[in-house]
Amino acid sequence: MTTMSAPSETPWPSLTGARPARLLSLDFLRGLTIAFMILVNNNGDELRAYWPLKHAAWNGFTPTDLVFPTFLFLVGISTVFSTASRLAQGATRQSLLLHVLRRAVILFLLGLLVNSFPFFNLHTMRFYGVLPRIAICYFVVASLYLISPGWRSKAVLAVSALLAYWILMRFVPVPGYGVPTHDIPLLDRDANLTAWLDRQIFSASHLYEHTRDPEGLLSTIPALATALLGVLTGIWLRTQRTLNQKITGIATAGLSGILLGGLWNLSFPINKKLWTSSYVLFAGGLSLSLLALSLFIVDLPKKQNAKQNHDGLLKPFFIFGTNAIVAYVFSELLAAALSSIPVHPGVNLQQSIFRSILQAVPNTAFASLLYALAFVAVCWLFVAVLYRRKIFIKI
Repeated sequence: MTTMSAPSETPWPSLTGARPARLLSLDFLRGLTIAFMILVNNNGDELRAYWPLKHAAWNGFTPTDLVFPTFLFLVGISTVFSTASRLAQGATRQSLLLHVLRRAVILFLLGLLVNSFPFFNLHTMRFYGVLPRIAICYFVVASLYLISPGWRSKAVLAVSALLAYWILMRFVPVPGYGVPTHDIPLLDRDANLTAWLDRQIFSASHLYEHTRDPEGLLSTIPALATALLGVLTGIWLRTQRTLNQKITGIATAGLSGILLGGLWNLSFPINKKLWTSSYVLFAGGLSLSLLALSLFIVDLPKKQNAKQNHDGLLKPFFIFGTNAIVAYVFSELLAAALSSIPVHPGVNLQQSIFRSILQAVPNTAFASLLYALAFVAVCWLFVAVLYRRKIFIKI
């Protein structure tokens, strides 16, 4: 996505200047993403929910498939801003590298907590997952940015990751199955290199879908490209260009990503569960477009009017965005708890609550949506208490 006209490679000392101004649009988009993530993760009935609230079954794309890459994209942007902020406060690169390592370890351990709660059975513990993937991607891109803050190396790495993953998935024979497009279909559900590798590392009981895992090891390569796209965007946002120029550049890059991802989809299908290279570009393009829109709605009016505030319809998303990881972890633990508390033989508390809603609203899809909205509201109330008490948990 060269349409951003990124700045020239920046020497490290230039990042030790003034603390960067906070972009409220990042909090807003992060909050919106977390709210939607909680919504789609907690349908009352997973099978009968409205299609936009479910992941694509395999190849293809739904609005739900945009959630995780957008959050990972925002992690990349936040890495740039948080690094600049800490450097402005006098932190050293060595101390920041230790901070990155500590944060990555905590995120990974939180992922294990979320995956295992409340039973913590080692024989079925899932080591992959949303938070472990975020931890790995954050550690890699944040370390790379600390070592070399310029944009060119990040762009080269992102492109290399996408091309390398395509080559691996398209041309490398899958042991026991054969060569994709010759002996087996391209991106076969189980006969693909990503699924095969995960089965060599873990037994079926440790994999989310038993024969494969949507956050598997090999698909972390293109996921790194998603995070690097965020880093590149963060670097672009820290240039001296006007906000209007930044919005235009981001919107143009977003459209380019959507078009390139759509074209690559013709030969390398968009697939969230395998995090294909076409998916990275397509979802990344949509994430960039959402960011451009958020900047236009949130930060541009604020820049034009210093008294502009966002206490209206946008405020709930700002509240979610200020404690995003906490909101996500709370939602996952709450969902696991509801599913673990028996009410009647063969019926847990989550099912009982949903059935109560279904009795009042006989449309299963709509009842599922109402349950999900109520679940989001409960999570928001928890985060709102933290916000009111000015408790912002930084990992």
